[in-house]
Amino acid sequence: MMSSLSVEGMLLKSARESCLPARVNQRRNGDLRRLNHHRQSSFVRCLTPARVSRPELRSSGLTPPRAVLNPVSPPVTTAKKRVFTFGKGRSEGNRDMKSLLGGKGANLAEMSSIGLSVPPGLTISTEACEEYQQNGKSLPPGLWDEISEGLDYVQKEMSASLGDPSKPLPLSVRSGAAISMPGMMDTVLNLGLNDEVVAGLAGKSGARFAYDSYRRFLDMFGNVVMGIPHSLFDEKLEQMKAEKGIHLDTDLTAADLKDLVEKYKNVYVEAKGEKFPTDPKKQLELAVNAVFDSWDSPRANKYRSINQITGLKGTAVNIQSMVFGNMGNTSGTGVLFTRNPSTGEKKLYGEFLINAQGEDVVAGIRTPEDLGTMETCMPDAYKELVENCEILEGHYKDMMDIEFTVQENRLWMLQCRTGKRTGKGAVRIAVDMVNEWLIDTRTAIKRVETQHLDQLLHPQFEDPSAYKSHVVATGLPASPGAAVGQVCFSAEDAETWHAQGKSAILVRTETSPEDVGGMHAAAGILTARGGMTSHAAVVARGWGKCCVSGCADIRVNDDMKIFTIGDRVIKEGDWLSLNGTTGEVILGKQLLAPPAMSNDLEIFMSWADQARRLKVMANADTPNDALTARNNGAQGIGLCRTEHMFFASDERIKAVRKMIMAVTPEQRKVALDLLLPYQRSDFEGIFRAMDGLPVTIRLLDPPLHEFLPEGDLEHIVNELAVDTGMSADEIYSKIENLSEVNPMLGFRGCRLGISYPELTEMQVRAIFQAAVSMTNQGVTVIPEIMVPLVGTPQELRHQISVIRGVAANVFAEMGVTLEYKVGTMIEIPRAALIAEEIGKEADFFSFGTNDLTQMTFGYSRDDVGKFLQIYLAQGILQHDPFEVIDQKGVGQLIKMATEKGRAANPNLKVGICGEHGGEPSSVAFFDGVGLDYVSCSPFRVPIARLAAAQVIV
Repeated sequence: MMSSLSVEGMLLKSARESCLPARVNQRRNGDLRRLNHHRQSSFVRCLTPARVSRPELRSSGLTPPRAVLNPVSPPVTTAKKRVFTFGKGRSEGNRDMKSLLGGKGANLAEMSSIGLSVPPGLTISTEACEEYQQNGKSLPPGLWDEISEGLDYVQKEMSASLGDPSKPLPLSVRSGAAISMPGMMDTVLNLGLNDEVVAGLAGKSGARFAYDSYRRFLDMFGNVVMGIPHSLFDEKLEQMKAEKGIHLDTDLTAADLKDLVEKYKNVYVEAKGEKFPTDPKKQLELAVNAVFDSWDSPRANKYRSINQITGLKGTAVNIQSMVFGNMGNTSGTGVLFTRNPSTGEKKLYGEFLINAQGEDVVAGIRTPEDLGTMETCMPDAYKELVENCEILEGHYKDMMDIEFTVQENRLWMLQCRTGKRTGKGAVRIAVDMVNEWLIDTRTAIKRVETQHLDQLLHPQFEDPSAYKSHVVATGLPASPGAAVGQVCFSAEDAETWHAQGKSAILVRTETSPEDVGGMHAAAGILTARGGMTSHAAVVARGWGKCCVSGCADIRVNDDMKIFTIGDRVIKEGDWLSLNGTTGEVILGKQLLAPPAMSNDLEIFMSWADQARRLKVMANADTPNDALTARNNGAQGIGLCRTEHMFFASDERIKAVRKMIMAVTPEQRKVALDLLLPYQRSDFEGIFRAMDGLPVTIRLLDPPLHEFLPEGDLEHIVNELAVDTGMSADEIYSKIENLSEVNPMLGFRGCRLGISYPELTEMQVRAIFQAAVSMTNQGVTVIPEIMVPLVGTPQELRHQISVIRGVAANVFAEMGVTLEYKVGTMIEIPRAALIAEEIGKEADFFSFGTNDLTQMTFGYSRDDVGKFLQIYLAQGILQHDPFEVIDQKGVGQLIKMATEKGRAANPNLKVGICGEHGGEPSSVAFFDGVGLDYVSCSPFRVPIARLAAAQVIV
């Protein structure tokens, strides 16, 4: 029975009537039913105004006035309150209390307060979980009394009692942290059943339903609460189906299920040495403890570690009266998204199972049907569901993930939360919702995560038509993208292979939360069972991981480490390709191609560009890299590493080696003259690609020995002897002299240019000749020359003198004068400490955060892997300092050097060019200390652009 609307609910109804269709209660077959007085189209018009062609308003971030659903809830006093009740039309919480009630509890409270049909229940707070952990993993004093008081409210609302055979009240007990962690923590359904209660339930609702619920409860309680492997129960189920000659659980009769219950009880006794607990209140206490314990489970800890979730108190526990989707063909359960989470299309996207409970869908136990089947078999419930989806999306102003159950044609809303989405889906949803006037552009910028863009920048298959003959099966396209790797069958193997640098495709019958580490490590995931909202699908989409689920054609044999498709056998280690966009499973190693920017992404990124202050440049060493960077929105080249050009061909590396072997400046100049046209040609290509944008070119930085071969030198030495006229002994001696004990701190950077000025002269001449040549062809060239590894102002002054001298000569020779800048990389801590002296000489600073991190920590980037994981695991370091900027140490050097440099030179341009320039939290720090730009790899440019915008909004 549903409770009547509270006073608050009636007030809410009144407040909504100007926009929402009126609802009246009408008795129909003993149930309260809701009827719409307006047509659905008018509801949509009210909730989502027509698209208005006023792009100048949208781009400004302004949103026109619109009707808003404001739930009316009683004032909430949270001091020392640990249990919060909810039911249709009233609640003691709201959606803003996620930190206390968890995401699930807060949203159940919100749905209740806006009048949706939510089974009454209570939420135990996350603070209670924290107290439980602090109390030696036992319920803190007084909490059970508060739970009992909340349970009394539920029993009164439902006119039923826990453990009462005549008026049974089965309960669900679910976890719910403040941040969604799908599948990572525990759930128990049908709690409160025992032999007596089931007999009473059978008398009211039928024996088959009652014993089906009982066997599910024994399985779930035994696994979740008592730690009995689910496989032991599943084995009994499969044995019985085999004996009866049936394939589906739904084909089991009531007598079969009653027999199965006894087998499950025996499993419990054999595993635990004691009988199943029959006291419903004891069951509830044990289940609450189990949910609290699951917060600290290995899989939950690993998920939080992978997703960098920190600062939470624990999980809330939601105890709700059960509604049943397994009461026959007028019942069912489903999961849906209000828009397609993979593509962002504005269309309900979900799945539905007739005569099933919710866990059957999300756990992948049965492969469900498309949501459209519900419209055919349960039209009234489906119509109400569509209306509820529109209400929730309009209320939350976001794409929602919804779980629901239909019990004997009556709809119940079990959960709603902001839906996880792929990168493609996130961008389209954000753009569409701005166009629909649901949100403004600043909100849209916050809605798309930098990880979403990372997904969009991953490769797709180069030519899908080329592999069509190799497609061996097709499953559900659970998470888009492409993946290529070698088949493995366990999460542990996937993690091991990933650590070894191998690409793995994880193949499972279905995934479980225990597989989360391997799923994260794998390039792609393939499952035989499970739908578009199964555990594998939801987790993979959240990570942007390619996933094909519910591939019914494959049979997985974990013991033999094979899977079969008909007569075809695929073994561990075989190459496999997955198309997560189409669901295709493809034999072999297919070619991948880089992705392209979509129109939605270009629109979205234009909003990010309007919002951000920080410029985003790219690290690019070739014309192709420069073009990619520009296409990705780079505003210039922040680092062009000239040494990378030397490895482009055998002729170039031979010329470099001749230069290294030179004994006299004259010999060295001959070799450098061979290199000059190569460098000039490359610079011309980069200037052409970056027409009108600045290009920062770093002079030679690495030690010279890096250009010499390792291992067997004999062949190279013989070649050098022929080319240079030196003896083999002289060459070996030269190579030996160039080797260094600590090359990172050795003969490199400006030390090379000072020791061999002709080296700097050659590179600078190539730069200015290319710049003048491109200028003569109509290209706008903005060259900036960067001197590496400066630690004293004298070093910089020396190199500036050489650069300006060459520039003057080239301009005189070619009859053209250009403006240019000369600056330096700040990568030695001493340079940061005396930045005011260096700033007097430089036009710009560019922090080389990779080397600055090495020298500040005293870590070698090449060797840090030997202890870094230990440091991270023990909390000595919170992040890899080569990935995330160390704000307290390296960051303070950057802040200090920026302030000192600008004090000496107010026009000083300051940026960074290490890989930290593409890491979102580092970008936020750089914006905060006032840098002018960041520079990162071409493919991370969009990520840096979004991160810079999100700092502002």
